[in-house]
Amino acid sequence: MKRVAIFPGSFDPFTIGHENIVTRGLSLFDSIIIAVGYNSSKKYLFSVSQRVDFIKAQFDDEPRVSVESYTDLTVDFAIRKNATYILRGLRTAADFEYERAIAQVNRLMTNIDSVFLLTTPEHTPVNSSIIRDILKHNGDASKFIPERTYKLILESRKEE
Repeated sequence: MKRVAIFPGSFDPFTIGHENIVTRGLSLFDSIIIAVGYNSSKKYLFSVSQRVDFIKAQFDDEPRVSVESYTDLTVDFAIRKNATYILRGLRTAADFEYERAIAQVNRLMTNIDSVFLLTTPEHTPVNSSIIRDILKHNGDASKFIPERTYKLILESRKEE
């Protein structure tokens, strides 16, 4: 049986921490679907289609990674994609408590297991909210966003 995982998130923007989790996850799974979620109550810096395009470009040379958007429950998306795992990264103890509760509910609903990878120490302080703020204020976020993605972000901002 093929081991398929989804890696859900808003990825606004996709960071070096996200990239690290996907890259490490490829040693555990046959394929990973990066699932870009949309929540109408959130205000995003980048549109869903931009986020999908940025991430696709980042992994264009890795055939085991695909990128799709979704608007329904993460577990429903996972079922539609025949994924048997949900991949998540953990930076802090607070992340663990939050993710544990969601994972337990998801498991009760669907029997889909969540797999947690600890963020590497150098990526622990990197989170999308902080990086989004740097970008909003035209700061240099190049240390926190994968190179291909960052180039596309800069190009997209010139077009605005």
